[in-house]
Amino acid sequence: MFYHFQNLINPIVDDEPDPSAANALQEGLGGQFGEMRTMMQYLFQSFNFRGEATPYLDLIQGIGIEEISHVELISKTISKLLDGAPEYHGKKFDVPGKGGKATMDMAKEQQNPHHFIVGAQGALPVDAAGNPWSGSYVHCNGNLVLDLLDNLVLESTGRLQKCRIYQMSENKTLRATVAFLIARDEAHEMAFAKALETLGVEWNKLLPIPKFDSSKYPEVKKLIDAGINREQYHFRLDSSQMEKIFSGAAPANDGTELVTLAEPIEKYPIPAAQERPEEFSPGLDPELDDLAAALTEAKAKLKSGSGKG
Repeated sequence: MFYHFQNLINPIVDDEPDPSAANALQEGLGGQFGEMRTMMQYLFQSFNFRGEATPYLDLIQGIGIEEISHVELISKTISKLLDGAPEYHGKKFDVPGKGGKATMDMAKEQQNPHHFIVGAQGALPVDAAGNPWSGSYVHCNGNLVLDLLDNLVLESTGRLQKCRIYQMSENKTLRATVAFLIARDEAHEMAFAKALETLGVEWNKLLPIPKFDSSKYPEVKKLIDAGINREQYHFRLDSSQMEKIFSGAAPANDGTELVTLAEPIEKYPIPAAQERPEEFSPGLDPELDDLAAALTEAKAKLKSGSGKG
């Protein structure tokens, strides 16, 4: 069973809407080496895990659970980059497009108009070219060494692509999320390399991939200085043997140490998504809106203990 907090693993930073940046970031979500694949690949490897090598199971599953939060983070970031891009300023119950005005005229010029036609200014399970995510991306070989090698290649390619996406935009919303994922992908590279190291493989001259000083990216340097590129979380409420693998000297052989934690030290609020009348989202008429408001108020009272009955 999975338990969760209504928090993000990294904050969403405010900046102007940027649909082009949102579309580039779709590759990091629904691409062949994106977060949807890492999430599904590691979870399926853990569900299908055989044998008694529990520390390896705990490592793969812990990273897989973290990837759920990465899918949420990158989806929220894409939505933030899209939200409000048409600059429609009609009132809540106005009819968008009344009088024949093309309220979302800009949408047809975007690289992926599906963000507006299908997604209501939200993220989609597709890559940057609009191709839908596919379960055929997932590799679950049933062989521990091969799975670990596969996962290391996946994290390395994902990190490489995010370093390219970082250079495509100076938008602060995109940069904050991509910088975080660059740092965490490096942590995952170290995790799978360390697991293979325990099986006799030496990586000290190879990692990280791509091999460059990512601290030259200011947003990434802040995260590296905080040590999150050498942390891994198991997200277990009972106990985990992940630390038997993810501990000691990092495989990068740079003098840093690997640290296993139950969960990230910091959590961040999920920003509320504004209503978008031009998308008919959420599309409540005044009567339904009053009912929804009343239900929200009732739930708040029950949660605070002031409700009766």
